[in-house]
Amino acid sequence: MSDSLPLRDRYLALIDEIIETTLKGKISSVEQVYQMLLKNITSGTGEVFELVLSDRLNVLQSQVDSEKDELKKAKATRSLRAIKTIQTQWQRWQEQNKATEAIAFAVTQITTASPNERLAAFVRVTDPNQKYPLNLPQLQQLAKSLQQFAQVDTDLQQFSEGITRGLASWQRLQENLLSWMYEQRESLGFGGVPGERGPWASWAKQVNSELPQRLFRTLAMEESAIEFAEQQRGITLKDWVEMALVLQYLQRGLINWFDQQAYDVKAGPKLSISTFLTFAVIWSQLAIGFQSIGAGYSDACSQIMLQILRTFAQRSYFPLYGGIFASFSGSYLRNTLDYLDEPLRTVEGTQEKARILTLLGYSQRALGQYDRSLNFHQQALEIARNAGDRPCEIANLNHLSRTYVQQQNYAEAINYSQRGLILSRQAGDRTGEANALVNLGYSEVMQAQQLENIEPETYESAINYLEQGLKLSEKLGDIPSKALCVSSLGIAYLVIGQHQTAIKYLEDAFKIAQFSGDFYLQGRNLAYLAEAYYHLQNTEKTIYTGSLGMYLLNQIASREWRQPAGLLAILQGQIGAEAFQKLLQQHRPKIIALIGVDGYDYIPQLLEEYQQDM
Repeated sequence: MSDSLPLRDRYLALIDEIIETTLKGKISSVEQVYQMLLKNITSGTGEVFELVLSDRLNVLQSQVDSEKDELKKAKATRSLRAIKTIQTQWQRWQEQNKATEAIAFAVTQITTASPNERLAAFVRVTDPNQKYPLNLPQLQQLAKSLQQFAQVDTDLQQFSEGITRGLASWQRLQENLLSWMYEQRESLGFGGVPGERGPWASWAKQVNSELPQRLFRTLAMEESAIEFAEQQRGITLKDWVEMALVLQYLQRGLINWFDQQAYDVKAGPKLSISTFLTFAVIWSQLAIGFQSIGAGYSDACSQIMLQILRTFAQRSYFPLYGGIFASFSGSYLRNTLDYLDEPLRTVEGTQEKARILTLLGYSQRALGQYDRSLNFHQQALEIARNAGDRPCEIANLNHLSRTYVQQQNYAEAINYSQRGLILSRQAGDRTGEANALVNLGYSEVMQAQQLENIEPETYESAINYLEQGLKLSEKLGDIPSKALCVSSLGIAYLVIGQHQTAIKYLEDAFKIAQFSGDFYLQGRNLAYLAEAYYHLQNTEKTIYTGSLGMYLLNQIASREWRQPAGLLAILQGQIGAEAFQKLLQQHRPKIIALIGVDGYDYIPQLLEEYQQDM
């Protein structure tokens, strides 16, 4: 085949040659076909080859379909099989070529960037959200390619060394990525008692490099990642690159594993969600800490945080209606969602941003920051509407309704729930419809109570909406929505004075919230259970549920911990401190089983703190 032929003719000749040699039995394996393609197709001309291949395939298919002569038809059929083999190996060639071109693109982006822009270029080309993200072998090849340029450029040498060290550290950690799980069977999350147990402590023992090891030890002790970053005055580019790769691959490795545990009550999506949030917060805190050091480290950390959130926002289990998850506890939860706010302000309106703002909005509601919650949801509503993300738009109408209930603005709550109901039915969004029904019923119950409306028909109509929402969430198998439905029914029955019915629903709601891992709903259901038991003059259960609810809500920094605390303070005043303590002591084993010894010991301190602030 002559190289002097025009490209189209040359590729047509190549295809015909492969077909002929196959028919003559000179090609006996698909690997030989692939090698011929590899030898004769020039990089960057694949589009021409693909057109020629398609045309030739169509001609042969037409011959097979129309040929009457049996011998000619048989030959055309064998030729068609041969060209389909070429087509398969061409797809393989394309994949290989994409990898080569991706590496070449990454090298060009980094080497042609100005020295102060190179770190940003590196973060961009290693973004997992790219159409063809670089895998581990391709990153190794990138390090080798950069090494070739590094003879005259020390920065490129540092990038190359940082990538090589980062991948080596990750390979050591990968072998024991999940060993910490077998050391703490009772808890699979990132929270727990600081010290020698848990993921960070386990990884600190396995990694050899100094910077990742120090970071892991800091996180194991639940110390500030901001302060850690501020102390890294002598950090080099290769140190930062190594740390970045190790952290990113740890996060991806964990999520890949958790995603495969879809039917595991303790793991599955809620731990994937926890992992996304935990690492996003860590990167955001590192961005704050590196601001004082410069060299572009802070901006690079912020960019990685946004990459993580964008990946998260595209997952099917992104929690448009979920709450604060049990495995996302300790110092990683208390107010750290605030760290995600500032970097998002600089991002353009996208579907992903709308979803992250939704998460921030309902998280701020759980913390009692109602004005901030409304602001986040209003922003998310507008962006989702412009981006055509209907489920996200409906979710924010529902969240706005729920937040207005918390502000006792029941007219607005009803308005947004009605809008959510209409739009969800138009869009066929059944999850959105279930939540809208619950919000509408809940808002109407609370408004009727505020207006002191004692007409039973008013409450019957509102509770009917709640029951419709519950049936729909059960039909969908939507656990977070069901938890909200059952909880709302419990509170509604409490409001209208049907305390036994309220207790039944609230106890069920607490169990469902435990299953889904929603800390906020667990604490809230316990707080309302305490009220129901108090009305029934069941002092013992009032103390048990109220103490647990107060502690759990305080642990996620929700202002609502003061609701059960106030009830317990009244009760303690009625029966005396000594009798109160005896009843609390009776429930010590059950309380410790849920929140540990430290949690039990903290209950009297919390109550005292509330009384001092009164």
